[in-house]
Amino acid sequence: MSVEQSEKTPGLSADEEQEVSHNQPPRAAVLHETIRYQGDQELERTLAALWWSAVAAGLSMGLSLMAMGLFYARLPEGESAQVVASIGYSAGFLAVILARQQLFTENTLTAVLPVMTSPTLANFGRLLRLWGVVLLGNLAGTLLVAWVMLELPIFDSKTDMAFLEIGRKVMSNDISQMFAKGIVSGWMIATMVWMIPSMENAKIWIILMITYLMAIGDFTHIVVGSVEVSYLVWAGKETWRSFWLEFALPTLAGNIIGGSFIFALISHAQVRSDSGKAPSRLLEHERAQRQRGKDDTK
Repeated sequence: MSVEQSEKTPGLSADEEQEVSHNQPPRAAVLHETIRYQGDQELERTLAALWWSAVAAGLSMGLSLMAMGLFYARLPEGESAQVVASIGYSAGFLAVILARQQLFTENTLTAVLPVMTSPTLANFGRLLRLWGVVLLGNLAGTLLVAWVMLELPIFDSKTDMAFLEIGRKVMSNDISQMFAKGIVSGWMIATMVWMIPSMENAKIWIILMITYLMAIGDFTHIVVGSVEVSYLVWAGKETWRSFWLEFALPTLAGNIIGGSFIFALISHAQVRSDSGKAPSRLLEHERAQRQRGKDDTK
């Protein structure tokens, strides 16, 4: 009797052993290949498709500011208000991710893995093309939705004041804090993207958990923060110089470092060190095992 056979729980039928095999979570290499494949598909999309999807994502991110402002305007003042209002921060992320719109901080992991797997000049060029178009599209959408929320007679004065206060809270960070909090935010979004393929049925809860923690921790995010801070600029409370130099650039750098150079690099190194097999071969092997399990239980 082999060591593997002796370690098994006695009394399991063949069907039960197949069920155990079928219920195993996917290995890290399989998650890596799933996300790498998604990233490769995104890198192949046309400029027009990327642009309009990114603009839509920027507009959708206005839901985060909208929801938080509405909560704050209707809650009693105090620290407990943030505990409840932070739930609204997740609204924009839910809309963007479930609608499959292009969000820049998602692409700091998804689109980077194909480049890490095959670091050629062509792949670097494709990555910079995607990053540039998606970032500009996201910012265009956020600036537009912030202007609309301010200029059109949609919200009452109390809610407008709540929007301004949310933006002021972001700008209370100095440049080093914008950068450091941006690193944590980028890492958290990359963690969320990594978790979703293994728990598709719990996707909504994963998004809610990660983004709620981002809001509670006041971590800076280039897309959501652009809605919050540009609202201040349109209202004449901040300058565009402050928007770009004090918020956007340090936050963007932090998000990229947290999502790409920390999480993506470590995750890629983990998979490469774990096995001599290429991730694509591991994915094919995993799929074959699961299919055999399904066939055997029929």
